[in-house]
Amino acid sequence: MKAIFAIILFCFSAALFSQTQIPFTGKRDFNIDDGASGSGTPAYYLDVKKNGNVHFGFLQINQADGRETKEEINAGKYNPEVMKVHFKTYNETFYVKFNKEKIYLTDEKGNIKKSNDCCPVSDMAKMNCPCESILYK
Repeated sequence: MKAIFAIILFCFSAALFSQTQIPFTGKRDFNIDDGASGSGTPAYYLDVKKNGNVHFGFLQINQADGRETKEEINAGKYNPEVMKVHFKTYNETFYVKFNKEKIYLTDEKGNIKKSNDCCPVSDMAKMNCPCESILYK
């Protein structure tokens, strides 16, 4: 009886500790590429569900004819190291990680990318800025 109780306790403990805490639940908008704006720029968002699933999506409105293009994908359970996002509409794949306040564009290993395209428009003198964005509610 003690062995069965010990096994059940071990399994419960392992399951409890193996789950990563999600930083928040709900929908947040973001724009990592600060330098990109204007007609037809997609508006990206992420939506963290209570069960830990993370959905990424975008909405793009064509300024000329008002046509909407949108897509939402389930990127799987929250992973604080790196998450792969693949939109089929434009065959676009990128890697990100995020916390409660910011989202970061990363490589496949979770290293934060740096680029001139990620520098704020308000400070054109900066170069090779980290690709990050504040998450907006």
